[in-house]
Order: sequence, then structure tokens, then C-alpha cells
Amino acid sequence: MAILVTGSTGTIGTQVLNHLAGHGVEVRALTRSPGKAQFPQHVTAVRGDLADVDSARVALIGVSTLFLLVPNAADELTQAMLTLTAAREAGVKGIVYLSVFKGEAYADVPHFAGKHTVERMIEALDIPATILRPAYFIQNDLRLKEPLLNFGAYGMPIGAKGISMVDIRDIGEAAAIELLRRERASAPLGRETYALVGPDVVTGAGAAAIWRDELGRAVSYAGDDLAAMEQRFKAAMPAWLALDMRLMFGRYQSDGAVATADELARLTKLLGRAPRAYRDFARDAAAQWRKG
Repeated sequence: MAILVTGSTGTIGTQVLNHLAGHGVEVRALTRSPGKAQFPQHVTAVRGDLADVDSARVALIGVSTLFLLVPNAADELTQAMLTLTAAREAGVKGIVYLSVFKGEAYADVPHFAGKHTVERMIEALDIPATILRPAYFIQNDLRLKEPLLNFGAYGMPIGAKGISMVDIRDIGEAAAIELLRRERASAPLGRETYALVGPDVVTGAGAAAIWRDELGRAVSYAGDDLAAMEQRFKAAMPAWLALDMRLMFGRYQSDGAVATADELARLTKLLGRAPRAYRDFARDAAAQWRKG
């Protein structure tokens, strides 16, 4: 039997595959283009697409544990629910589902509401699964290199309430831990839920201050202008997704996304260490930028 990783060529899927290496389990990676994909040596490429349920059914043959990551697509909810159905029909004994932190609270943010609906399906059908709820990815801020270095501006409009940002390496490690636990179990395990969060409460002004320290130059927060952000995002993504992102940042500004002490302690226990901090990420990024 094998672990199947979806979203295998993306940011999180790559981390999951790396953290599964060396554990003596068969790992397969779902991809639309097996001939082009470059995976670690221990990984077998499997052709398939979550938007094509018949291809997903074929890919699930012989799979005992599934890492389910569905991309931000217009039909994300449909893809996720049908893939869960296909996995149940294939006899998959354990699933690790990548949801989102605060999905139950941000009812007006489409990709949050969709992921929460998938969680409801998992609960209602008593599917043996671990639900991982990652906060905003720390590494998203690598996209700010140019405005930080050229204009001294931190440009993500995250507001003043604060976000418990999470490092993508911690997401990959947490997912691998749960995939291996479920894969090695002799029978399906009960449901578990983890908030994947960082130890800091990062605000717009606070992030600017961290970058000021690590870059050794003046850095200011660019402000809360969501309309301007939506227009910038539309240059790099479909209009529906740019609006979805604007709504998410709007909720960050109005509500924040701060982890509780219990959520942080639970993740720390899972990882066996404290999750990575935003300042450590910024320090490493600043050092790399100076080199190159």
C-alpha cells in the first residue's frame, strides 16, 4: 500500500514529499504531467487531476493513505468532495486534509468557506482524517523582496489585529508526521485537527519593524488599502481569485487570525519543538538577498 500526495508540484506538496523521504514507505505523487515532474528519488509520479474524477479513481488504486490538497480553483469545493468520495470508495484508510485556519469564522471568504464545508463532510461521514488548518504562509512574504529592498515598504495589507503566520516547512513536517502515523496504523484512526500556526502575532507595522531590523534600513507599513491590493493581484491571477484574496485580507484587518495558547501547544507537541518564528524567516531571507 502507498501514500498518495496531491498538489505534489506546488509549494506545500513539495514540502510534504521532502519530509516523507527516508521513512521506508511507498510514496506516490499525483501530477498532470508525470514526464515533466521532478520528484525526489523515493517518489513515484502518478498521472491524474483532481478536476477529472475518473483519473483520480485510477490514481487511488492501491493507496492506503491520502494527502488531500486542492488548489484555489473556482470548483475547489467540488474537487475536494468528489475526491473524498473516490477515496472512500477505494478503501483509503486515512486522509490528511489541508484546510485553513479560521475557516469556520470567515464565512464570506470563498476558499475559507469551501474548506470548512469539506471539514463538515469529513465529520458528517466519520471519515478517518487529520485536518490541518494552516494560517497565512510566512513564505508568501518572499514576494515582497522588490518593495522591501527598493522602496522600504512592507506591502501586505494584513492590518493591526495580527496573524499567527506559519512556516511552510512546519506545514510539510506536520503533514508527513500524520501521514506516516496513519499509514503505519493497522486500522483506521480517529479524527484529529491541528491549527498550523506560528509563535508570533504579526501585524503590518510589526512586520515592517522586523524587516527594518533585519535589512538595516528604513521600512514602513504600506497600509490597509484593499482596493489597490485587488488591482495588483489581478495582474497575476484571475479576477475572482483576486477578490477572494481581498476578502481574506479584509477579515485579517477586521478580525485578525491569532492562535490560542492551546493551539500553539498542540502543534508544538506534534512537531516535538516550537514552530518557526517570523523573525527567523526574515533574517534568513535578508541574508540570502544580500548574497544575490
